[in-house]
Amino acid sequence: MTMFLRGWKVRVGLTVLGFFTFLAVFGPWLTEHVVGIDPRANDITAIAAPPGGDHLLGTTQFGQDVLAQVIAGARGSLFVGVLAAAIGTALAILVGVTSGYFGGTVDNVLNLLTNIVLVLPGLPLLLIIAGYLQGTGLWVIALVIGLLGWPGGARTLRAQSLSIANRDFLVAMRMLGEKRRRLVFFEVLPHLSGLIASMFLHAMIGGIMAEAGLAFLGITDSSAVSWGTMIQAAQQQSAVLRGLWWWFVPPGLCIALIGTAAALVNFGVDELANPKLRAATRSATRRARVAARAAGGEA
Repeated sequence: MTMFLRGWKVRVGLTVLGFFTFLAVFGPWLTEHVVGIDPRANDITAIAAPPGGDHLLGTTQFGQDVLAQVIAGARGSLFVGVLAAAIGTALAILVGVTSGYFGGTVDNVLNLLTNIVLVLPGLPLLLIIAGYLQGTGLWVIALVIGLLGWPGGARTLRAQSLSIANRDFLVAMRMLGEKRRRLVFFEVLPHLSGLIASMFLHAMIGGIMAEAGLAFLGITDSSAVSWGTMIQAAQQQSAVLRGLWWWFVPPGLCIALIGTAAALVNFGVDELANPKLRAATRSATRRARVAARAAGGEA
């Protein structure tokens, strides 16, 4: 863990993710006691007002405070991203690891299921299902995204599980009579922890982006507050053409920051899980230090 937190990329990424997690958890309290404005309240005295004064990030066409909506939207967007990632990653582990480790008929059946879901047109199917279930809230959006987002991860985990299952130490443990359940949970999964963590982060960002895309297309619950619904409302009211940049830039910037933070953490996970990357990083650090000392000596 110390090695994992040593890199600046990981520290920056975790700080940004921690900040947005704080907004998601304590958002209602912040909007009520710190900002002091209901994100759905309309201030008719400040319609499409630019940032400043009582509204630090300005207001929308409807007089709603943008800062309050950004804080409230963090809960909706992160809820969809985390829940969709949890569902998709869990299904990928269940199908991919089971298929790769047990092999035989189990592998054939699960691999067939994975291939069927994998070749389904994801975006059109997502639009049809979400459109048919329109108005049911962020729970359904997250569920649909998670149920359609696991096949790629399952294929990757299957390949890795096949490789690990044929290693000498696992073959020896099976010959000694170790139960397969114990081998899967205590031997196979720990070797896949780095890959699973990266998969979860990637799925979380995919879930947030998918929710924003669905909201932009109008396929979401209009009563829910998320960064996607903010961008969708700004698009409907022609905020870009009218120069109301403070309406759509903050939620878009938040999505971009979370994506960047997840990528930075993912770099740290890769370096921790891959010894070759750790060695390359240490080698590059040593070369940089030697070059810095040489430059200092010449000066």
